[in-house]
Amino acid sequence: MSEQQARFERAMTLFDAANAEDPNQQEGQPKELLYAKRMSDMLQRFAPDASEAVRLAVRAQHIRRWTVPRSSYPMTKEGYYAWRTGLYKFHAETAGALMRQAGCDDALIERVMAAVSKRGLKVNPETQLLEDVTDLVFIEHYMLGFAGSKPDYDEEKWLVIVRKTWSKMSDAAHRFALSGAIRLPEALLPLINKAVTETRSAS
Repeated sequence: MSEQQARFERAMTLFDAANAEDPNQQEGQPKELLYAKRMSDMLQRFAPDASEAVRLAVRAQHIRRWTVPRSSYPMTKEGYYAWRTGLYKFHAETAGALMRQAGCDDALIERVMAAVSKRGLKVNPETQLLEDVTDLVFIEHYMLGFAGSKPDYDEEKWLVIVRKTWSKMSDAAHRFALSGAIRLPEALLPLINKAVTETRSAS
């Protein structure tokens, strides 16, 4: 194993150890560790030749997220966006610190931090690839559960959510999502198809 590969493996091990501390369980695993594994799995399916930086970034996308609960910010729309923005910075800095501990070089750390903090979406290919994987994982694994937690949302609210998710994805991710390569939530298929059709018509 090369030294570069050894540093990569050390960083991934540190990321997983950090997420394994999540006290919240899902499917018998720490919630954020399961999420990180799902992110890596989706990246392998969608972009198996992704760079080292992206492979690290997808594993650190939600690193130690439970330590910054939504309740730590005002329960308003503005508070929600401030929480999300704060999380991007927190995840990026946490990943960077663990990568330094693993011996990774500054250039690689900066690339990972840029992607995790969502810098350059639609411009930075690594940030966009991370966003694509994030959205594909949400659609396959979490959209249906999110729908179940929001029984008061009407069709128009859901169309807005699907449109916003779709608009953040690249054309390649759109094709992948509709190709049968991911499991679309069957109960939400009519809404997804309607939102996607409307988005295509508007573009």
